[in-house]
Amino acid sequence: MAHTLRTPTDRTCERCGRIEVWDGDAGGWRVAAGADESDDRAVGSPYCIHEWDINGSFAPFEDAGTDAAEG
Repeated sequence: MAHTLRTPTDRTCERCGRIEVWDGDAGGWRVAAGADESDDRAVGSPYCIHEWDINGSFAPFEDAGTDAAEG
């Protein structure tokens, strides 16, 4: 049975609300663009020790026959 490794494409800090998305071209995380430039939720707090929304619901492995959009 072949398995495919999936990686997350976005994450949100549980403490300050910072939202980051994966930038494959840069090979790292970047702050998501907010609704406008004054969107403090997207940037979060510069003093926060970020606690990302990792809760076990993301399944990093999927069966080769499973639709990648699910989950």
